[in-house]
Amino acid sequence: MPKIKSKSSAKKRFKITGTGKVRFYSACLRHNTSNRPTQMKRQNRGGQIMCDSDATVVKRNWLRGR
Repeated sequence: MPKIKSKSSAKKRFKITGTGKVRFYSACLRHNTSNRPTQMKRQNRGGQIMCDSDATVVKRNWLRGR
């Protein structure tokens, strides 16, 4: 039985915190930011904690090896 690999794209997008929650970073901040409102850019700074129902799906399906 081979080892189960975790998805490489998920490793780059999500991190598991010390307490087991899933941390992610908001989209819409890479390019074309001059066309976006200042409030949107300000609110999307920093990371956010994913809600529990989405976090279980991410951990079960994409971050298996962690």
